Amino acid sequence: MERRPGRRLGIWAVVLLVFGTVVLVGTSVYGAVAAPARGFDMRVASSDSMLPTLTRGKRVWFEAGPVPDVRRGDVVLITLPWIPDGPALERVVAVGGDRISYTPGEPTLRLGGEPLDEPYIKDRTVPAAIGFDVTVPEGRVFLMGDNRNNSFDSSFNIDGESRGTAPVSAVLGRRIETPVAFLAAGALALCGVPAFLAGAGFGIAALVARRRKPVPAGPVWGAVRVDEP
Repeated sequence: MERRPGRRLGIWAVVLLVFGTVVLVGTSVYGAVAAPARGFDMRVASSDSMLPTLTRGKRVWFEAGPVPDVRRGDVVLITLPWIPDGPALERVVAVGGDRISYTPGEPTLRLGGEPLDEPYIKDRTVPAAIGFDVTVPEGRVFLMGDNRNNSFDSSFNIDGESRGTAPVSAVLGRRIETPVAFLAAGALALCGVPAFLAGAGFGIAALVARRRKPVPAGPVWGAVRVDEP
């Protein structure tokens, strides 16, 4: 029985296309459904205010929902009255009851009068762009970006009644490392892309093979014919 040209290529094309499609769709649905169900949220950093910790375009995962136990050093997603475009990514540098201050020319901020070590900021020689001295009310936080020269944060809004602080209730989530399950899903999705593309390539090759006209068999010039006895 004569096999159709390109049959094997066609089989591989179907297998890889189905596999790639299932993986890509499955991981997308998993990310959309499982993240909220597990109490996670994911946003994309849209500015340079948190450099070098968060680069523009980086995906950031959060422990979603109210975060009543906000701690100093936490990176949070928070709604701020001075940023009307939506939630912002900021670092908590002081919590309720803290006195946070900066005197221009000093090498660090001061927390309760003591130097505050901040290894995460972009330029450690510029701990703040302007001077301030704020005592944070209970139930509120004082926030700054890690890129102190390019962050519209609490330090630039100390003239209002709130002295640049924001309520803890405005915190929408606290940053966490990417959950292992979503790292695995991302790795699986990366396998789905080349599989889908390879399937498409095999499919094209199968179509070309099926349309190609077979070369008719004929005598080989110069060959010697030998008759059987």
